[in-house]
Amino acid sequence: MNPFWLILALILVLIYVLSPIDGVPDVIPILGWLDDSVLVGLLIYFLRYGRLPGFLSWINRLLFKNNGTGQETRTGASVGQEQSGSGTRKVPADPYEILGIAPGASREQIHAAYRAAVQQYHPDKVAHLGVELQELARKKFVEIQAAYEFLMKETA
Repeated sequence: MNPFWLILALILVLIYVLSPIDGVPDVIPILGWLDDSVLVGLLIYFLRYGRLPGFLSWINRLLFKNNGTGQETRTGASVGQEQSGSGTRKVPADPYEILGIAPGASREQIHAAYRAAVQQYHPDKVAHLGVELQELARKKFVEIQAAYEFLMKETA
């Protein structure tokens, strides 16, 4: 996490809690403290986990214009993609490293490594985990599939 955002969040929450100007004035006993308590709770969650709770992730997408993965969205072909007649095809950076096998592995070894990796990162296996982990597993799963397809074409 960038220390700038951490310090900024701390300062803003501190100013809001200490300021007499609130969403709900502090002179109203319980309701006035409720908004401050929610904000402090969100700050504690942010400091502990390094992200906003899932129900507030839309704020992250709105403010930073990203797709929820921490990286800005880009258009067009990026590094690791090549143009073909039917669209773009993902070329893995190092397919052997992605599948965890040595270069020059046989088709059977490639297939066995692929099956083991798919079992670990399949989206159905991580459906009970948080949205961020599901997204990471989905990306890793796509990367594994691309590496497998690439190696199978190379060894054919």
